[in-house]
Amino acid sequence: MENIRIHGRGGQGVVTAAELIAIAAFYEGWEAQAFPNFGVERTGAPIQSFVRVDDKPIITREQIYRPTILIIQDATLIGAVDVFAGATQKTTVIINAARNIWPELKNKFPRLYLTPATEIALEIFGKNIVNTVILGALAKNTKIVSLDSLKKAIREKFAAKGEAVIAKNILAITKDYEKIKN
Repeated sequence: MENIRIHGRGGQGVVTAAELIAIAAFYEGWEAQAFPNFGVERTGAPIQSFVRVDDKPIITREQIYRPTILIIQDATLIGAVDVFAGATQKTTVIINAARNIWPELKNKFPRLYLTPATEIALEIFGKNIVNTVILGALAKNTKIVSLDSLKKAIREKFAAKGEAVIAKNILAITKDYEKIKN
């Protein structure tokens, strides 16, 4: 079972990112479960969401304490919140950061991937909404979901928002996928 934990701030689409991963996982033939964890949510407050993906029915409903994949949508949370709690050297870590200002992390997490998600989001959306963007790095560096399945998930999730929103999100996720070096 893959246990994915996503960290971000209220208003950054952390919950939507988890839902998109779960929808894409269904397209890949997996069982999936996505759910958030937040208290009194307010814009800018640290929040997290979770996704479980497995090839058999998922029974457990508890939050994820030992992630196999960790996505950090907002690098300012590093040091402010224990985003690495429960992560091991086997955890795949994806951080929204254009460059590594934490050299010690590469030793601690050999599967560390940085993505310029904010840069891409600002270019395409004009604002720092990285929830779909950063999933390009997930597709590139894991076997959980493919880029095609994520595109289908975006089409499904954002159908009511119109073709322009769908097209921008697909462009953003594709750019992130192409920029990531694995």
